[in-house]
Amino acid sequence: TGGKDRRSGLILTIPLCLEQTSMDELSVTLDYLLSIPSEKCKARGFTVIVDGRKSQWNVVKTVVLMLQNVVPAEVSLVCVVKPDEFWDKKVTHFCFWKEKDRLGFEVILVSANKLTRYIEPCQLTEDFGGTLTYDHMDWLNKRLVFEKFTKESTSLLDELALINNGSDKGTQQEKERSIDLNFLPSVDPETVLQTGHELLSELQQRRFNGSDGGVSWSPMDDELLAQPQVMKLLDSLREQYTRYQEVCRQRSKRTQLEEIQQKVMQVVNWLEGPGSEQLRTQWGIGDSIRASQALQQKHEEIESQHSEWFAVYVELNQQIAALLNAGDEEDLVELKALQQQLSDVCYRQASQLEFRQNLLQAALEFHSVAQDLSQQLDGLLGMLCVDVAPADGASIQQTLKLLEEKLKSVDLGLQGLREKGQSLLDQISNQASWAYGKDVTIENKENVDHIQGVMEDMQLRKQRCEDMVDVRRLKMLQMVQLFKCEEDAAQAVEWLSELLDALLKTHIRLGDDTQETKVLLEKHRKFVDVAQSTYDYGRQLLQATVVLCQSLRCTSRSSGDTLPRLNRVWKQFTLTSEERVHRLETAVAFHSSAEKILQECPEQPEALHEMEQFDEIETVGKSLLDRLTVPVVYPDGSEQYFGSPSDMASAAEHIREKMKLVSLKKQQLRQPEATTPES
Repeated sequence: TGGKDRRSGLILTIPLCLEQTSMDELSVTLDYLLSIPSEKCKARGFTVIVDGRKSQWNVVKTVVLMLQNVVPAEVSLVCVVKPDEFWDKKVTHFCFWKEKDRLGFEVILVSANKLTRYIEPCQLTEDFGGTLTYDHMDWLNKRLVFEKFTKESTSLLDELALINNGSDKGTQQEKERSIDLNFLPSVDPETVLQTGHELLSELQQRRFNGSDGGVSWSPMDDELLAQPQVMKLLDSLREQYTRYQEVCRQRSKRTQLEEIQQKVMQVVNWLEGPGSEQLRTQWGIGDSIRASQALQQKHEEIESQHSEWFAVYVELNQQIAALLNAGDEEDLVELKALQQQLSDVCYRQASQLEFRQNLLQAALEFHSVAQDLSQQLDGLLGMLCVDVAPADGASIQQTLKLLEEKLKSVDLGLQGLREKGQSLLDQISNQASWAYGKDVTIENKENVDHIQGVMEDMQLRKQRCEDMVDVRRLKMLQMVQLFKCEEDAAQAVEWLSELLDALLKTHIRLGDDTQETKVLLEKHRKFVDVAQSTYDYGRQLLQATVVLCQSLRCTSRSSGDTLPRLNRVWKQFTLTSEERVHRLETAVAFHSSAEKILQECPEQPEALHEMEQFDEIETVGKSLLDRLTVPVVYPDGSEQYFGSPSDMASAAEHIREKMKLVSLKKQQLRQPEATTPES
């Protein structure tokens, strides 16, 4: 446990249990434990504690007697820890103190609580009432690590010495044979060194880490030879491992140089042989997107095969650079020659692959643009082949705008096709420089003819579409004009209808006197002139639609009913206007006659006897009142009244008031005639 007796001798504890104890195993264990301390420690003797509290008397006695054969000279005291009052009778039959001379050491029977009479409590573990800290499993694990390291390091030292000594032999043949037979050690030196350093660090930490300011004893202390032995083994291992690494480096360098030479020739032979032959057979660009994509896929397969060899080239180049940096002059010339040869071949082949890839990509882009342009031309042609049947002018404008946009898109597409085609032709013209001595004129001529043929075909198709667009544009502009005329004619009808509605609803007043009525009559004539202009404008628009329809060889969808509507509204307006004129003229006559009668003086005797004028005014007034109650009857049998009934009642009321004034005037004139005969 690391505890010591009062003579500084180590304490050996033998715990016994209820199970059967194998004396042979116990003897082997004691031999092992006693082999650990140094001779100096052994000279101070041992104190053995036999813990028999859980064992039988016969086992304890056998163990004590066995100590005589195992460690008779080193044992100075044996303390048998007994159970309380259990062996008292049996002890009388065998007294250890009487056998001291024969055993060679003193044996005492003691209870666990009295063991401190012989050993200090700080040197006893907690099992015996002491304070010494001890973890048997920790000790066992550390001991196993120590012994494993000792065994592996010793074996490794022998192997490394054999390898290193073999590399120092005189002849190259012996050196090669020795290294081949013993080149790899049975264990990894790095792992063994790491284990040794970890173990040494643990031993040093345990040695100097104490509790309460004191040093904690450990069975792995320096006096047990663990730490010095580990340090010595580590020093030897580092020395031999350094020599071993140099041997490996030299051997690796020779092997690496041979492998590099072999791999360089493999790369060069393949690139100049099968690799170059693959590129010689690939010169076409395809006549469509699918064909170009197939050629690209084939080229990618070729590139994939080259990539494997290029990866080998990169690795070889790095290895050669590393060897050149090592500075071994004897290999510099050969390494540089290999590096130059490898670089020349790989760069030339890579340039050829890149040129071919760029050519195929340009061909794919050319065919892609050509296909897009062809689809655009097909769409434009399809649009031109469909007859135009829009619903209104706005849709025609939208269609015309779409047509112009498609034509512009076609122009841009053709321009892009020319640019792509010229770029592809330029690349093809440079293709001969990568021909490996092969005449590629025939292949190039086929490719050039194909490219030029595609561009010429697209140009012709575009020209045909442009001609058709010009015709369609003229037709659509005429249709826009046609719809505009129809819309304006319909608007004229609406305006005329609004004028008719305004005439019926707002042109109601007949005037309060002759002057006002004449003003209303003049305004009405101007109002009629506006309506006449509107009607004439609508007629002109409808005549224009007829001409445009004849030009377009189509029938208008709206002008067919617009003309009858225009004529019908105009007829209604004309009848209504005539009625309005008649009413105003009647009102002028009524107001004129009435005002004349009302303004005459009684002193004018010639007027007093003209009573027939009063009758005429009354007749005109009644006629006007009757006309206000009569609606305007249209040719279709429908009727319309001027204004609302209240409006008509207001106008009639004013006329009646004036008729009353005239009647009153008439009565005033009759009264003098009645009084004259009486007087």
